[in-house]
Amino acid sequence: MRFLLLWLAVGAVDLCAAGEKTLLFFGDSLTAGYGLEDPVTDAFPAVVQRKIDEAGRLWRVVNAGLSGETSAGGLRRVDWILRQRVDLFVLELGGNDGLRGLPPETTRANLQAIIDRVREKCPAAKIVLAGIAAPPNLGADYTRAFAAVFPQLAEKNHLPFIPFLLEGVAGRPELNQPDGIHPNAKGHAMVAETVWSLLKSGL
Repeated sequence: MRFLLLWLAVGAVDLCAAGEKTLLFFGDSLTAGYGLEDPVTDAFPAVVQRKIDEAGRLWRVVNAGLSGETSAGGLRRVDWILRQRVDLFVLELGGNDGLRGLPPETTRANLQAIIDRVREKCPAAKIVLAGIAAPPNLGADYTRAFAAVFPQLAEKNHLPFIPFLLEGVAGRPELNQPDGIHPNAKGHAMVAETVWSLLKSGL
């Protein structure tokens, strides 16, 4: 957590640069780059930053991922995160809810509240929602109910939507760490491609 706060604090100073806009990734360990040798350079938000730089666009990426974060934890944390300038807010939370078997309706309510807080605090900011899946061991009914949370929220709030953040990465051992959950550096590069394919036209 101390590392995260330092990272955000450094980013917040630079975000005041004239003409520069802020892309903030708000998520859990998938965003934070859990388990990577160098998450500062290898987590998918950092890869997206390099793509932005290569495209010559004046955007600064802030990685506000926190390992272990649930949707409830994100709701408690979001007001602090929104003390800085945000022009584009990518919401990637819910995976830990699914791992813990929390009620999908609770996840939906928490994510909706986060969306509402972003719109209240930063009314000009665009919001993108990233979907994630629950593990199949919790049963087909739970898996379906959990998966439905994300497209329902995207439709209700008219949000650009990444249906599955780990598309092409989940279930492939060569793209994941030994735990089978968190992408390795190659996996994060693929996640960045998925994210960039949606974001690039709006930056």
